Amino acid sequence: MKIVQLLPELNEGGVERGTMELSRELVALGHESIVISAGGKLVQQIEEDGGKHITLDVCSKNVLTVPSRMLKLRKLLKELQPDVLHARSRVPAWLTYLANKKLHFSFVTTVHGFNSISFYSKIMTKSDQVICVSAAIKKYIQKHYNTSGDIITVIPRGVDLEKFNPNDVDTNYIDTFKKEYQLKDKLIVTSVGRITQLKDLETFIRAIAITKEKKSNIMGLIVGGVREDKQVYFEGLKSLIKALKLEENIVFTGSQSKIPEIYTLSNVVVSSSKKPESFGRTAAEALAMNCPVIATGHGGILDIVIPDKTGWLFESGDENKLAQNILISQTHKLEGLRSFVEKRFTLDEMVHSTIKVYNKLYRK
Repeated sequence: MKIVQLLPELNEGGVERGTMELSRELVALGHESIVISAGGKLVQQIEEDGGKHITLDVCSKNVLTVPSRMLKLRKLLKELQPDVLHARSRVPAWLTYLANKKLHFSFVTTVHGFNSISFYSKIMTKSDQVICVSAAIKKYIQKHYNTSGDIITVIPRGVDLEKFNPNDVDTNYIDTFKKEYQLKDKLIVTSVGRITQLKDLETFIRAIAITKEKKSNIMGLIVGGVREDKQVYFEGLKSLIKALKLEENIVFTGSQSKIPEIYTLSNVVVSSSKKPESFGRTAAEALAMNCPVIATGHGGILDIVIPDKTGWLFESGDENKLAQNILISQTHKLEGLRSFVEKRFTLDEMVHSTIKVYNKLYRK
């Protein structure tokens, strides 16, 4: 099959990494994989893995340029003659939907999050087949858009267990990283992901301050990049850290390429999102590296973080409970974290299930 995936850009994030991994696995299985986006730092990896990337602005939300961009996409798709189109975000979905009206290629969308209820968001349910990354997302779109269960398939995001393997980490990187950020003999509490308001890093920071009263060696790692439109928020976080006198206890590391190593050197990973996570890829990856997780108790994360089994939960914005859970994580050692992921959230299963969805349309 010739599969075309479309997403806004190829920088960091769960959607981007999932697209990259699926592209690689499709190529390995003998399919032709093409990714269309506005570009980004993962383009090189897509191409090194045997996929093809085509740069097109399927990212901008400027409605005035929609007609011209749609026509460009239509011309491109007509040349490519794909077997399946797979849109992974709302702007690409709209452009694909409009461009495909006269072409009639098979069309798949993946609903990755709890998008606002609107006509704009409804486009993610206007495809031949809809993939939801968790049962919570399926319930959400059925409730708000009356989407038929016949076209919905729940496919959790899969963890690449070869990449996220505790027995195959770069120890030199870990040693260098620890020296750079002075992490020796520290209680390392980590947040991984792009720096946005939705991650509620204020609660994370305040919880570090509270925990510091009992664990003076605590170090909060905030691992993730900052987009230009988030610079004001980023400066606000730095001001909060200064006000709480945490300059020696919290570091922003920026984007990091070796995330498995980050989980390995961490004592516990925190997901403090205000908005329910559609799935919780970071949590699943951390567990695959045998690192426990503390998360806000809503959305798809409830399938991954099981209290006292794989981690602990707290209410959104409750820094006191988060701090309490950080302390608990150091006295209650959890086992079987990786095996939990191996049974439920593997990349192989995600790829297999996605191809089954493609085959439904391809055979028609």
